Amino acid sequence: MRDPAVGWIAGIIIGGIAGWLAERFMKSDMGLLMNILLGVVGAAIADAILSIFGIVLGGWIGYLIAGFIGACLLIWVFRAIRGRTA
Repeated sequence: MRDPAVGWIAGIIIGGIAGWLAERFMKSDMGLLMNILLGVVGAAIADAILSIFGIVLGGWIGYLIAGFIGACLLIWVFRAIRGRTA
């Protein structure tokens, strides 16, 4: 996300919240560090995907929404890959 209003520390905090919300929504069991990672990476991935469609989310709420969408997407992809190899 390229919003200057959301700094690195706020990005980590919001990413952690987004990852936690995605964890609850997708009914998975992960730790705090993984929730932060899912939220931050998920926000970047969701931002890239949404920008293809011309949708731009800004600010803290936009980062939270993008992080939630991206984290859910990452959990879904992980489950799909793990299900095939297991």
